Amino acid sequence: MRRLFPVTDETAAPAPGGASGEAAGREWSLQELAAAYAYPEPGPGGPVPWLRANMVSTLDGAAQHDGRSQPISSATDMRIFGTLRALADVVIVGAETVRKEGYRPARAREDFAAMREAAGQRPAPAIAVVTASLDLDFSLPLFTSPLVPTLVLTGAAAAQDRVAAAEKAGARVVTAGDGIGVDPALAVRALADLGHTRLLTEGGPRLLGQMVAAGVLDELCLTVSPMLTAGEAQRIAGGPAVTVPHRFGLVSMLEEDGFLFTRYGRARAAY
Repeated sequence: MRRLFPVTDETAAPAPGGASGEAAGREWSLQELAAAYAYPEPGPGGPVPWLRANMVSTLDGAAQHDGRSQPISSATDMRIFGTLRALADVVIVGAETVRKEGYRPARAREDFAAMREAAGQRPAPAIAVVTASLDLDFSLPLFTSPLVPTLVLTGAAAAQDRVAAAEKAGARVVTAGDGIGVDPALAVRALADLGHTRLLTEGGPRLLGQMVAAGVLDELCLTVSPMLTAGEAQRIAGGPAVTVPHRFGLVSMLEEDGFLFTRYGRARAAY
């Protein structure tokens, strides 16, 4: 792993053996990754919600292969995936992604236990499933045996029998919309009201597109996979286009084996 941006003396200095870049060829520790992906520090007014997305895309823009993201990922990408989860209060995911990817509860990890305790966090992040229909299998471990109760984000007009089924399974149903669906801005506010300000979404593309359109996304952690897939796979964000493209700035870029691990963020807070 090496850091390509921001450029520092270590970044520019040649590594042993002639390789360039900071710590070229060395695997970063989980603590180093956690520092590289730390959330912005709270301002004078205290913590405010910060929503980051973590996605992977091939060189030709595919967010999936055969309907799943795993084939275009890598071992280091999965280490970063785990680190981002370990930093978050809650992981927000769309119902379709839960069904396709076979989501399980987040687990407590000993490597991050002291860090989470010092930050006042639970041993593992909660999973928050965004769904209008609540068409979910509530017998899955995500609902029956999470370390932290799973949240279900839905609209005020959701079918009450499905709400009751979710609650019976042990999930906490959170209203984040005036109609059937979920309003991304209301979802962020509802999670913050529960004390969750370090927010992470892992998609899928439709959910991320809704967040982009609503203007609530603060940061994108994008892994660029050195693969080409062609086909008709989804991009990382779907749905209607925004009227004016949202401009983000490059915060950092790491590289390993041709994979680029990038962070883009709003100018709202210093990193």
